Amino acid sequence: MSQARAWSVALLGIDGTMVEVEAAISSGLPRTTMVGLPDTALYEARDRCRAAMAAAGRGWPSDPVTINLSPATLPKAGSHYDLAIAAAVAAAGHRFDPASLEGTALFGELGLDGRVRAVRGLLPAILAAAGRGFHRVVVPAAQMREAALVEGVSVAGAADLSDLFDVLTGGAGALVPPPLAESADPRPPLDLADVAGQVEAKWALEVAAAGRHHLYLHGPPGVGKTLLAERLPGLLPDLGVAEALEVSAVHSLAGVNLDAGLVRRPPYADPHHSASMASLVGGGARIAMPGAVSRAHRGVLFLDEAPEFSPRVMEALRVPLESGRIVLARAAATATYPASFQLVLAANPCPCGMAGTPGGNCRCPPMVVRRYATRVSGPILDRIDISQELRPARAAFLESRYAPGESTAVVADRVRAARDRQRHRLEGTGWRTNGEVPGPALRKRLPLPDGSELLDVAVARGRLSSRGVDRVLRLAWTVADLAGADRPTREHLHTALAMRRGGTGMEAA
Repeated sequence: MSQARAWSVALLGIDGTMVEVEAAISSGLPRTTMVGLPDTALYEARDRCRAAMAAAGRGWPSDPVTINLSPATLPKAGSHYDLAIAAAVAAAGHRFDPASLEGTALFGELGLDGRVRAVRGLLPAILAAAGRGFHRVVVPAAQMREAALVEGVSVAGAADLSDLFDVLTGGAGALVPPPLAESADPRPPLDLADVAGQVEAKWALEVAAAGRHHLYLHGPPGVGKTLLAERLPGLLPDLGVAEALEVSAVHSLAGVNLDAGLVRRPPYADPHHSASMASLVGGGARIAMPGAVSRAHRGVLFLDEAPEFSPRVMEALRVPLESGRIVLARAAATATYPASFQLVLAANPCPCGMAGTPGGNCRCPPMVVRRYATRVSGPILDRIDISQELRPARAAFLESRYAPGESTAVVADRVRAARDRQRHRLEGTGWRTNGEVPGPALRKRLPLPDGSELLDVAVARGRLSSRGVDRVLRLAWTVADLAGADRPTREHLHTALAMRRGGTGMEAA
């Protein structure tokens, strides 16, 4: 009996476990057996690999072949094990020295003609391999740019099985694809100056961007709720290297092409209100895949027409809003994905949108209006920092609509300055923005604002919960940071309370 082994990675969430792919060739009638808890796509790899090696002129052993994926108790899914299986079987058949597989992790799906196809989750898989001391990876040639994003690892590309054998016998493999040609984005940039009027709402958007606070926009149709939400990502600073790697790893699992490099801008996800639970928080039969909350990690998750979402789907946001991660438990395995997003909700006052609007002609019965207003539950709203009502345009708007407002670049500069103050104040804590600081640390590490008795009065009157007190304190610090103050004053705290309760806060800003 001859044996050989190769290495690949099993992903649970964005965490990877090294998988030893063992191949043993014995004597007897031809058959191929695969063990080690493979899913259907992986179990069919034996047929793909056999056909691919035959098409490439390498041949499949005519003796019994046993392929073991170790650890055998870990569920394994996906087609990215094909290269490792083919390499292990070829090494066991003495096609090359098995020692050439040491320290090398292999990823790629094989076509029946021997071509190597791209796979999902390549970036987190390589990060896992690099973290466990592997110094070389063999990847599909089309994904060499993505693989090169991980430092300290030698990348070899394989366009087909011939390239794979070339690499494993000392060759260089496929050539690095040429750099992507720069092309103009056909979509015009979203500028805050495009939103006419709504000064109070723009101020709320600026505060939300500066402190990474959740935002609830409510008002009649056509007042600019969606326009404002779409412009929030443009106010946010670029991601740092560590953040960009984390975000890019999630997007790689979701099948996003990373040829252009790491995701440097905060992502933006806006699922339709008919979205299912699995599409929003993630899901899958055996090993759950990331949903919209994870694709919006370090960015913005916008839920337009929030009351139209299924209550069950909305309630699933409670835990990630507090913990910044989503844990998806299945019978076979538990996957954990990062989900530290900035939530923006938008809602109309009633199904027809005209309830409470001056001069509006609401056709909804009072019971329908009340029921619609409660479709976003109290526990979800209690986790929202800023509640902002948008009002319909008035005659003054018609006179000033051609006067340009502040551009995204101008507001983003103020947001960046406020973020710098927060980063300096929170240095060494692991937090970077006011919205991330936990309540106990907020009260113990930072001085209370002047006028804290306002909070006592609000709690005594039932206007604030304990969670609400912490969120008001975070807001007060953000307002102070935008004003360039060293600590929040009574006016800043008053502004934060007004924004929390749904006022404009502009009178004290």
